[in-house]
Amino acid sequence: QKAACRSISIVIPHFSAEARFGRRCICASSTPTLSTILSIFMSKLKKMSLSIFTASATMLLSVLLSFSSGKTEAFMLSPIARATTTNIYTGNAFISKSRLYSSEWADFAYDDDDEDLDVTNYAEENDSQEYKAEVGRMVEAPTVEGYDGEPIFPPKGSALPLSIKNVQGVLAACRMEIGTLFGYTDENRGVGITGGVDFVDLDGPIVILKLKGRFWHQRPTVLARVSSYLIERIPEIVDVMVDDPWELTDEANNAAD
Repeated sequence: QKAACRSISIVIPHFSAEARFGRRCICASSTPTLSTILSIFMSKLKKMSLSIFTASATMLLSVLLSFSSGKTEAFMLSPIARATTTNIYTGNAFISKSRLYSSEWADFAYDDDDEDLDVTNYAEENDSQEYKAEVGRMVEAPTVEGYDGEPIFPPKGSALPLSIKNVQGVLAACRMEIGTLFGYTDENRGVGITGGVDFVDLDGPIVILKLKGRFWHQRPTVLARVSSYLIERIPEIVDVMVDDPWELTDEANNAAD
């Protein structure tokens, strides 16, 4: 075990339970009661000081060991360990003799090799807009690459000439007007929509875009909706396509953050 990992292992005849804190937080047991107790304890572990952790772990192990008759061994694993013997009684009846290995945790340190876990619990479709927004504020919004100007909303029935500036401006308006497709709003991100669209290039009358993030709709459907929006306002556009055809696949959507 790394010095940064606090770990408890309980070995009891017929079943076992183990809880770790460090690279991963694991609680597993064939006995639901043990699993529940360990889960509660490990969820609080991060907030415990060293002395409180040691005292709490000792008490926890004593409780868990009382589940078993006969000799049982329990370990709090660490680089430096000392052993103490604990006798478990129920009333005046001796039920268990255990050996507890514990540590001073003198060299306990933060393990910056730990990977961040994605623990976002997204809202459900039928949850309130307020709750969706609250969850969505904890999720990073998709960035807008290459354009910081104002959105362009041409008057109904009018047409804009084809130019990079006009395409980018109308695309900015598109992000707002058919915004339910994208993750630019807190409410959408709250239910797991993190998708975005960026302008890449203008190849003659062909607009090239980039899709990124996670969409609820099929990506070809998203591209078709954006294409229709742009062409309706800039009729000189002949086609709208993505820079990489892989962006239109379910694989790309599933792999997105």
